[in-house]
Amino acid sequence: MTSSSPSTSAVPRPPHTFRSVFPVLALCWLAVFFDGMDVNIYGAVMPHMLDDTGLGLTPATAGTIGSWTTFGMLIGALTAGNLTDWLGRRLMLVSSVTLFSVGSALCAVAPGVGLFGAGRFVAGLGLGGLMPLALAMVMEFAPPRRAALTTGLLMTSYHFGGMAATGLGLTLAPALGWRWVFWAGVLPAVIAVPLLLTLLPESPGVLLARGERSKADAVADRYGLSRPTPVEAPAAGAAGRLAAVRALFRPESRWATPLLWVASFCGLLLVYGVSTWLPQMMRASGYGLNSSVSFLLVINAGGIVGLLIAGRTADKFGAVRVSAIWFVLTAAGALLLKAHLPLGVTYAVVAVTGVWLFSAQVMVYAATDTVYRDSERAAGLGWVTGVGRTGAVVGPWLIGALAAGGNESWGFTTFALAGLVGAIAIALVPLAGRLGSSAPATAAVAPAATGAGSSDA
Repeated sequence: MTSSSPSTSAVPRPPHTFRSVFPVLALCWLAVFFDGMDVNIYGAVMPHMLDDTGLGLTPATAGTIGSWTTFGMLIGALTAGNLTDWLGRRLMLVSSVTLFSVGSALCAVAPGVGLFGAGRFVAGLGLGGLMPLALAMVMEFAPPRRAALTTGLLMTSYHFGGMAATGLGLTLAPALGWRWVFWAGVLPAVIAVPLLLTLLPESPGVLLARGERSKADAVADRYGLSRPTPVEAPAAGAAGRLAAVRALFRPESRWATPLLWVASFCGLLLVYGVSTWLPQMMRASGYGLNSSVSFLLVINAGGIVGLLIAGRTADKFGAVRVSAIWFVLTAAGALLLKAHLPLGVTYAVVAVTGVWLFSAQVMVYAATDTVYRDSERAAGLGWVTGVGRTGAVVGPWLIGALAAGGNESWGFTTFALAGLVGAIAIALVPLAGRLGSSAPATAAVAPAATGAGSSDA
């Protein structure tokens, strides 16, 4: 392996800029675009599905199926890491896209709610694995000191996908029926999978963890990255994965980790609660069917603007500070939506709420970069995403339970409370880090006295 190093180092290395890593960012952007489209399809067509008496969907079962989707996402997020050890991030991204395309096809042919729910669960398995993998890839390839901006740019694709889903719901569903919208959800397997297989490189860190040093160096050199070192490589295998989880609770991060989990829970409760139920909640508030569905388009458009603002702002002032402020503003927007305002004012409030809501959660992801070391980043991000998925499970189910009782308006209060709790949790992360950082200095005295210091190195 050492003989290959001189040949790779002789190749001129491009500068590590957005331009040098554009192919990776663009491919991950495309994959997350289809992720956002699939997540938002259900909310975009739910009013039409509830009107389809042959399907047998009710508000209560609609919320339950929304939770099946996000329960699949929880499983997908928590298992993607171990499967990545075998397949690598590139093939796992391909598998994720394939899974949620198959799930969409099952939904399109489902004769009743049973098979439809199974299709959404299968889609959730793919959706849950894709997001942490794409985030880990772009953070690894991101130019220096541009992690927050790169994360924000990636997540704009989610909202462009949400807008595409809303457009399909507004055009295909009324003209051809809601099933054709789910057939459109099969397109990712046709478009994205071939591109990912042929053009996306493997993660240098994953290659190094698998013992493929020459391949890792070659990929790093091709895209202008620093060559990975063993400390930057994610742990492989079951034992390595367990060690990676234990590392999340080392003294410097033992208190920050659960706070990040709480913030992610609240953020994903908001994201998936709103994506699933906003059109139906607005319809129940007295707005027309087309207006209610178009609110999903508007809030995703606001999300794109918010991510562009949040990424640049976080690079200047820190992801934690931006996330906390954005959560508070989201809570304020949710309370305003509880009031039945004139249509034009409501559109403005929905758009502004979208600016804050989605990027508050994305900045939680970006904040992991300030808490975890390079070797812990993938595990930390995976667990912040995975544990947060419980909020994605609770959100659609809880709003569905409220809707079944005719209390959709309480959903806005629920969103406001989630925003406030998320703000408190993420705002406490720096304090938790400072409290934990004093522990190693105290613990280091004992090894020095006993001669056992080498075991902590």
